[in-house]
Amino acid sequence: MKIFIPQDMAAVAVGANRIAAAIEAEAAARNIPLTIVRNGSRGLFWLEPLLEVETQAGRIGYGKLTVADVKSLFDANIFDGGTHPKCVGPVEAIPFLARQTRFTFARAGIADPASLDDYRALGGYKGLEHALSIGPAAIVAAVKDSGLRGRGGAGFPTGIKWETVARTASDRKYIVCNADEGDSGTFADRLIMEADPFMLIEGMTIAGIGVGATKGYIYLRSEYPFAITMMNRAIDLARRAGLLGTTIHGSAHAFDIEVRVGAGAYVCGEETSLLESLEGKRGQVRAKPPLPAIKGLFGRPTIINNTITLASVPFILAEGAQRYAELGYGRSRGTMPIQIAGNVRHGGLFECAFGVTLGELVDDIGGGTASGRPVRAVQAGGPLGAYFPPSMFDTPYDYEAFAKRDGLIGHGGLVLFDDTADMAKMARFAMAFCAHESCGKCTPCRIGAIRGVETFDKIAAGIEPEKNLALVRDLCETMKLGSLCALGGFTPYPVLSALNHFPGDFAAKPLPLAAE
Repeated sequence: MKIFIPQDMAAVAVGANRIAAAIEAEAAARNIPLTIVRNGSRGLFWLEPLLEVETQAGRIGYGKLTVADVKSLFDANIFDGGTHPKCVGPVEAIPFLARQTRFTFARAGIADPASLDDYRALGGYKGLEHALSIGPAAIVAAVKDSGLRGRGGAGFPTGIKWETVARTASDRKYIVCNADEGDSGTFADRLIMEADPFMLIEGMTIAGIGVGATKGYIYLRSEYPFAITMMNRAIDLARRAGLLGTTIHGSAHAFDIEVRVGAGAYVCGEETSLLESLEGKRGQVRAKPPLPAIKGLFGRPTIINNTITLASVPFILAEGAQRYAELGYGRSRGTMPIQIAGNVRHGGLFECAFGVTLGELVDDIGGGTASGRPVRAVQAGGPLGAYFPPSMFDTPYDYEAFAKRDGLIGHGGLVLFDDTADMAKMARFAMAFCAHESCGKCTPCRIGAIRGVETFDKIAAGIEPEKNLALVRDLCETMKLGSLCALGGFTPYPVLSALNHFPGDFAAKPLPLAAE
């Protein structure tokens, strides 16, 4: 008998390790031979811990388990087809999963993420093998033809960035994976590293061969201890197998990877701040130009891509650029791992082609709010993303469609709020967040955010509200146009969207009584 219990952070946080230990102990007590595979999560987080039993008819799931359920699972003989109240049926048939198009997350939750044999058995390293057979120029051309855009937020065409680095002469070049996933409500990077780490390694290796880089760094946030452990373990296994090091897969190409752990500064998710941190300096934004593709890490040409961007590359090289590009909407090609969180009934990762509407994601796929109250807003693109009211839920999930409505796709996060949310408080939070996380390099961000918090407090107190609301709008314009990076430049998105779509929330509010 083979069963699967996730070992990623989300599942462990709700008791997966305790359930695995209890099942192992119960099986031993009953003398029932079981093989427990600690897989990665499939991303159906509202069902975690999700136990899967391998059967001839496919894998059958049992969701939202507790340790108290373990004895009854054995009593019901679920390992031999018995029924149980916690059964969710064939996992692949769960609507949330069945509706997805999984290119990047095809292996997530399927096998042991620390097994190189499992990874290869499921199509892993086919992309690298093809990349080695076609050579650097064709690798870059394939990525360019696929239409892949940066999944970290900017949406810049990946192939153009790679082409720039490939054409820039230098004695050394670098590949840097930005795994500093700091947006609220996002977890795709973590899920890749905990559920399918070899895919990221393969993607970075292909990038290195394509542009002539021999060294890669994964800049990983310290808040992801499981991902740090898993990536280091996978890198060691790949190195031992000859898939990293001086001769990649027996070829003349050399490439190796090192994990570097950040200290939790949100601004280090910005590419130049990240480079400063990697170099051992304070994480502050660099002025551009020069672009990192020309003069990046240690002054050398550098590819900086988000985790999902690099993890998308093996599929493109293995299955072909056309297969990837044929899905999508407008200039947004391929699939996007959308992370649905907040006050939502079905929170988790949903990978699909661009073009699905915001309303479908919120209502049909997410299932509306967990509280059962009406959805008031969804914030798309992290803490610096705009708030979309239900009247805008017809917006296609597409970079340009979001931009036309003054929004951002960002890293693919959606955070739901019900009708109890105070949008004035949320707008103030955006300014407070910017003030707390600013690197201090530029005045619009460093001072503007502080002034923004002060001005919102005056509005709440009823002090010249019209004048101060006009001042907030003027301040947002200054921050948007004058900040050196997206931290100050994008803070106006949540602020202005809250002001524009929920103006009634900005009326003066009575001060609470002392007893409150």
